[in-house]
Amino acid sequence: MSVRLGLLALLAQQPMYGAQLRAEFERRTGGTWPLNVGQVYTTLARLQRDGLVEGEGEPDDDGRIAYRLTELGNGEVALWWSTPVRRDGDPRDELTIKLALAVTMPGVDVVQIVQTQRTTTLQDLQRLTRLKRQATDCDDLAWELVLERHVFAAESQVRWLDHVEARLSREARRVRAHPAPASTDPVATPAPAQVSR
Repeated sequence: MSVRLGLLALLAQQPMYGAQLRAEFERRTGGTWPLNVGQVYTTLARLQRDGLVEGEGEPDDDGRIAYRLTELGNGEVALWWSTPVRRDGDPRDELTIKLALAVTMPGVDVVQIVQTQRTTTLQDLQRLTRLKRQATDCDDLAWELVLERHVFAAESQVRWLDHVEARLSREARRVRAHPAPASTDPVATPAPAQVSR
């Protein structure tokens, strides 16, 4: 999630203080991406440096400055709304990295990693489904959309984990059917990770 662009989008509605931005961001995303005030002010400082926002007037009695978009900032928000989000722009996925490394490490029970992850993801999916039922009762469209995205992501992860487990099973059968000859190389290749059940 681009906090930078999210804050710009909020400022496109009206000028706000950092604490207001944080509260609005969390309210509108259902607290899915919690921010701390320091992160908000650091981002605002960068946005100001880049000419996308500016302080509005003098600080109030509490020392707070409201920020507003510049013309350049308005253009950035308009561009964001009109540009699709690229999938390759997603942050690194820890689970994918974990499994990719696990299958190359000797002695790692990859099947157990998959089963543990699937159990946790299914529990999370149940929790999300309960939250979605509650959100529907509250008639909060923004929160429902955020929850539905998480539900779909969890369902997708479960399907992918099923696929990984099937691949591991096929690989284990292949290795049993065609064992690799013993290496005579003094720098031996590490043994494959444990993929049997």
